[in-house]
Formats: sequence, structure tokens, C-alpha cells
Amino acid sequence: MRASVATVLAGAVAACTGATDGPEAARAAFAPRYEGVQTRLLDADLVNFLVEMRGARSADDVGAYAECAAAQYALIRGFGFARHVRTNVDEEGGLWRGDAVYTVSPTLPDGARTLDAEVVVEACVASGIPTV
Repeated sequence: MRASVATVLAGAVAACTGATDGPEAARAAFAPRYEGVQTRLLDADLVNFLVEMRGARSADDVGAYAECAAAQYALIRGFGFARHVRTNVDEEGGLWRGDAVYTVSPTLPDGARTLDAEVVVEACVASGIPTV
């Protein structure tokens, strides 16, 4: 299951506890390298995001990167919302790749996995995850 940017951000905040060992220290040592985003318009409101990064802790980090790209893309296109359709993640030799699909829309779409693009982009900036 893919975590939201807010969940990943909460993990980063929890890492600021000052612990020197255990899971908290591992989160504090998180130093991802975001390698880039490619976008492919599949239909008028359907967009594919291909992201690559190194240093991900799990597929959730890759999903958060794709979510940040989708939110910024929605804003660039003049839309306020996006809905997650699917994300596939693969890792090989330390390079994590995400293949995500989102719909973008000017109004809140139906579904449980919707994003308010402005809110998500703000969370991405706060957590250091780049956008498109």
C-alpha cells in the first residue's frame, strides 16, 4: 500500500526526536537523491508519471515522489485536484523507479485517493521532495 506525502512527512518529523539508534536513527539518516520525473499525457485528464530516485527506504518514498509530481503537474495545468489511479514500483541496483498514473481535474474527483494539489505541494516543499 502506498503512503501519502503526509505519512512520509510524519515519518520525517518523527525522525527529529534526537534518538541515536534504532528506527528513529535510520529515518534521520534518510538522504534520498531524486533523479527526475517524466510525464506522459495519456488522455486529456489522465497522466503517467515516471520517477526515479536513489536512497528510498521503501516503495512509499517513491510513491510520495510521484504524488508530489502529480500535484505540481495539476497546478501547472490549472487544475486543483488529482486522483491516484495506480503506482508500480521497482528497485534494481539501488535505483528505485515508480510508474504512477493520476487523473487531474478542476473539481474534487470521486474516489478515496484524491489530492488537493495545493496542500500536497506545500507538504512536498516542507519535506524536501521535489515537484515537476
